[in-house]
Amino acid sequence: MLTHHRKSVSLSLISVDLPIWSIVETAATLYQKDRDRFHLVLTAPPVKDYQHQVKRDRNLALASSNPYPTTSPRVLWIEISPYRVIMTMQGNVQLSYRHFWEQGVYGISRYWLPSESLQLNQPIRLRNFTRSLELTGHPLPEHLRVEYELWTGKLQLGRYILNLDIKH
Repeated sequence: MLTHHRKSVSLSLISVDLPIWSIVETAATLYQKDRDRFHLVLTAPPVKDYQHQVKRDRNLALASSNPYPTTSPRVLWIEISPYRVIMTMQGNVQLSYRHFWEQGVYGISRYWLPSESLQLNQPIRLRNFTRSLELTGHPLPEHLRVEYELWTGKLQLGRYILNLDIKH
């Protein structure tokens, strides 16, 4: 059963121990895959610092052979269930990433950074440990909260809270 709903959402990422805080409020499409599985798709704003670099690079090379347009939107795709969440950011030549969270499990976070070459980049792989995953709302999700730690090897890169509010 695939049904979809247009919803207003608020997505925030907050670091517990670092000065990182980001909020996106926008419209999204919520797809119901089955009784407890959903996909949420939204367009994310551009990464501002990177956009300045792209504009400078574009001015330096007006006739670029880059096959990826710099004006295409970045799509954020969140697969939601009461047991796991997978979040994927894809779009033009900017940063892309994929996170996998499941409570009590070390998941994988992959980041793809922009490249000046046409060769495919290898992702940067980090581990995340999901301390808590809470999904509320029935029959449609209303709130998702994921608390996790990000790790590289034996070095913790911070603790984070991802909050998603879906307004009905």
